[in-house]
Amino acid sequence: MNLASATTNTTVDIASIPSDLFIDGQWLPAGSGKRIDVFNPSTEERLATIADASVEDGIAAVDAAARAAKDWARTAPRKRAQILLAAYNLMLEKADWLAELISIENGKALADARGEVIYAAEFFRWYAEEAVRINGDISIAPGGANRIIVQYQPVGVAVLVTPWNFPAAMATRKIGPALAAGCTCILKPATETPLTAFAMVEILMQAGVPKGVVNVITTSSPGPVISAMLHDPRVRKLSFTGSTAVGRRLLAEASDCVINCSMELGGNAPFIVFEDADIDAAVDGAMIAKMRNGGEACTAANRFYVHKAVYHSFAEKLTAKMSAIRVGDGWLPTTDCGPLVNKTSLRKVVDFVDDAVARGAKVLTGGSQLDRKGYFFAPTVLTDVSKDSTLLHDEIFGPVAALVSFESEDEVIELANDTEYGLVSYVYTQNLARGLRVSEQLDAGMVALNRGLVSDPAAPFGGTKQSGLGREGAHHGLLEFTEAKYIATSW
Repeated sequence: MNLASATTNTTVDIASIPSDLFIDGQWLPAGSGKRIDVFNPSTEERLATIADASVEDGIAAVDAAARAAKDWARTAPRKRAQILLAAYNLMLEKADWLAELISIENGKALADARGEVIYAAEFFRWYAEEAVRINGDISIAPGGANRIIVQYQPVGVAVLVTPWNFPAAMATRKIGPALAAGCTCILKPATETPLTAFAMVEILMQAGVPKGVVNVITTSSPGPVISAMLHDPRVRKLSFTGSTAVGRRLLAEASDCVINCSMELGGNAPFIVFEDADIDAAVDGAMIAKMRNGGEACTAANRFYVHKAVYHSFAEKLTAKMSAIRVGDGWLPTTDCGPLVNKTSLRKVVDFVDDAVARGAKVLTGGSQLDRKGYFFAPTVLTDVSKDSTLLHDEIFGPVAALVSFESEDEVIELANDTEYGLVSYVYTQNLARGLRVSEQLDAGMVALNRGLVSDPAAPFGGTKQSGLGREGAHHGLLEFTEAKYIATSW
């Protein structure tokens, strides 16, 4: 592991980025006058203070979205598509600037941030194309009495709640299909990374989004504010990405008014390496699946199940790769892995590793936080991890790979499925029949077969069990923001 550090020296002028609420096309201070501090996780220095929305501010955002809803729903699909495509092009023009901003406020390595910007922009292009393809259908009732006409209409005002780990991509993955379908929305980004959301709003306004169609509020009291919006009868959609624990509470809130919900929740992804796998390819895939965004991703490989015949070879090669990672301030071009997002996240990873070691795990590299400013944890490989270790049963959300050996196909499928989560699984084998057979038996919404990356705007993203409800991306993501209306008629 190499350590790099430097004072913040980027092209991003933080002071130039809006820091208030964006409601009905205007930047407005919070009604309470309160502010929230935003910190750089690499240096622990304060970056900015942002508006702290009250319940009344949340309802004001709903007011704006409701006023704009009818006109936006009536806007021609081609016009909505042109606006989204303009936003895509603006994001590409500002890609380097946006990447630096993400690195500063999130901490992720600059290369990861650049990848996120391109990925995030693609949702605007994809849904620009999908906006003109909201097709209905027509058929004759089996008994011949009438025609069956089905059309898809906007579900209505949508509340979009996004996390801090992908502040641009999680916003575009929700805003893109909402706008394409004809919905207006209120975005509530995480207070750890609000500046990226504010920058995205400015891009959308430059692209031509009418006032009131997209609104953004930040708050230190998300529970009361979101609850108030979900209990407003004008709100008909909740799209949330975050932890399963918070998702459960929001589903309970949404049930009071029977709100349409899409929930992308936690994960505990198994990474399975069979004895016939290409070990070098598996290690390369593991580095992507584990270390993308420093492990702070719901899709991150969490539990590495490696066949005993290749266990030591895989562990040795993975350790060599993890040991070579350059750790440093996110925005430095030499950094491979930045800090965790905050002190709470760092403490959680420390506790996970300490618990595993206390239960007999061996540390092959890393294993501790770094003695420097910022929330840094060394890239870590653990072997001989006990099956009752806490980090095998919860999301690590950090740069820690926990290895467990297995002997049979049936055994590893049982181990992989032994979790309340079911977001994504990774499988490495050179036997295609085995790969497809195992993929079908894994209880997960997504499977990466001989790949370390699964996310794609053109593919349906989502999980089974307590990893969520519904899908984002693909045409599926567009339909999440629509209601199917059936018209019976005869002629």
